[in-house]
Amino acid sequence: MAFADRRDAGRRLAPLLLAETGTATIVLGLPRGGVLVAAEVAAALQAPLDVLVAAKLRTPERPELALGAVAEDGGLLLDAPLIRRLGVPVEAVGDAERTAREEVARRVARYRPARPRLDLAGRTTIVIDDGIATGSTALVACRAARSAGAARVVIAVPVAPPGWSRAFAAAADEAVAALIPAGLRAVGDAYEDFRQTTDEEVLAALAGPEARRAPA
Repeated sequence: MAFADRRDAGRRLAPLLLAETGTATIVLGLPRGGVLVAAEVAAALQAPLDVLVAAKLRTPERPELALGAVAEDGGLLLDAPLIRRLGVPVEAVGDAERTAREEVARRVARYRPARPRLDLAGRTTIVIDDGIATGSTALVACRAARSAGAARVVIAVPVAPPGWSRAFAAAADEAVAALIPAGLRAVGDAYEDFRQTTDEEVLAALAGPEARRAPA
């Protein structure tokens, strides 16, 4: 195992991002697990921490496999080649999209009851997840950050498969991974503890001492 848990992964990812330190940098974690990684990076960079909410469209009967993803700005990304290869009916894709959008709405309401989203306009934005599998969620999140006005978008993860950065060439200015193992089967294989992150853990990370807010 490469990482003890997501916090450990964040501490080991942070040194690779020190060049991004600056008053214009904001760290965005993808809920749920990516927020715990992002909290450690934000603390190391002394940067504000926030969430960027996205959810994947889960494949019927194979929920771990993403048909695409949606972001809180309404952006939709579909993996058309995968949908065709699996023969997923249009109706099933529509159902998956509706479920994903409902999950995004739930998470926005849960994580931001009285917490306005940080303004990304003109800033360097580091989008962090706990790892890349298909990459759909991270990719739609990077597009959302760019649409929100981020001047520079960096996608950073503890673990990703070989060649992963090519999918982000148009959506991010830089792609950073701490570990790129050959034959990566699942993100969880890189962790000793990869239990599911809870909403309460996300809220604690966002409220923790490392959760600095952007200066006015």
